[in-house]
Order: sequence, then C-alpha cells, then structure tokens
Amino acid sequence: MEKEYVIADHITGEDIKRVREALKMTQRELAAFLGCAVRTVENWESKEGRITGPIVTLTEILLRKPELARKLELPANELKLRLWYMYKNTVCTVIDVDELSREVMIHNYIGNPLYRAFGVNDMPDFDDYEEFLESRCFPRERDKMKFELKKLDIPFYDPVMIIEKTQGRMAEDDFWIRIER
Repeated sequence: MEKEYVIADHITGEDIKRVREALKMTQRELAAFLGCAVRTVENWESKEGRITGPIVTLTEILLRKPELARKLELPANELKLRLWYMYKNTVCTVIDVDELSREVMIHNYIGNPLYRAFGVNDMPDFDDYEEFLESRCFPRERDKMKFELKKLDIPFYDPVMIIEKTQGRMAEDDFWIRIER
C-alpha cells in the first residue's frame, strides 16, 4: 500500500502571501529562500486560481514550522574570513573567523554533531579552529611535505592556503570546505 499525505492538492496566491507574511519576509527574501525569481513570487501572490506543484508541500511545511526558515538564515559575516563546512551538497557549519584578533564564530545548520565542524562544541576558540583546519590538511610533519607544498604551489605550510587549493577534501571522505574572503 502506498503512503498518503495530508496535504492540499493546491494553494492560492493568498496562501503564498500568508506564508510570506508569517515568515516576515519581503517578496525578494521569499524568492531568495525558495531559489526562484522575485517575479515568480509576485505572480503566485497575484494569481486568482489554483497553484500546484512542490510549492504546495513547502507552503504546508512552512505554515506548520515557520522557525525552519529562521534556522536556515545566514547571518552577515562580521569577521574577515568565512568557511563553509560541507557534507556533499549540504551546509553543515559556517565558520566566521578574524585571524588577527583570533575570533571565531560558528553557525551550525545540521543537528547531528558527527556532521558539524566542531562536533558538540558550539563555542570553539581559535585553538579549536586551528586544530580543525589542520585536520582537513595533510599533517604538518608529513614526509616529503615540501614536495606536496610545491605541487600545490604553496610556499609554506598554511592550512588555509592548503584548503583553498584542496577544498579540505580527504580520501574516501565526502566533507569539504569552501572559503570566502
């Protein structure tokens, strides 16, 4: 027997507007959240007839759990460096860092500590950050390290520079890091 779900088969433009207002979003913000054009949101909200498709299910979820959108918000980066710790295509942790002041702020976007950059540690310090970076690189003491650095065109051992070149990818590991400066 196939599963059935208690979800409407359609919504209206008024439903879209109600969700957007419940989320306290502008049309532009809702479009960014949904990954669609602002014009699409405008069209939905002004539509007189039935709206069908995946937006119906998403609207139902957001009406029942509006906090989901807030949990996925990306705060402004007030520090100089941002690292995105990823598992495959899923953002696990966003790490904001100011290396000069040795300040670290993290934002976890996944519940399972095994997928978070710092596990159960929600307030890592700069030493934790440096240890994390080195865990995503080859060891500082690696045999023939100078050869590896030369292959990467890096003048000295610097975990951030190594991760910029390798994305912090390890063999048989689906975690990786994207760096924004």
